[in-house]
Amino acid sequence: MNKLTQSIGSLKTFIGEVKVELLKCTWPTRKELFGQSVVVIISVIILGAFVGLCDLVNMGFLKFIIR
Repeated sequence: MNKLTQSIGSLKTFIGEVKVELLKCTWPTRKELFGQSVVVIISVIILGAFVGLCDLVNMGFLKFIIR
């Protein structure tokens, strides 16, 4: 029983420390968050297109070699 109460106490301490640290954080504004999200989405689209293009080129090259 002593280990259980000790575990619960340490869990409460951990959660309290997490709350204190989260209050120290500076959170982005809605405008900053939107701008960063747009950058990430555009980057993923560009990278996906690049990988798809490389895949098409490699498949064409392999088909040329196999013939």
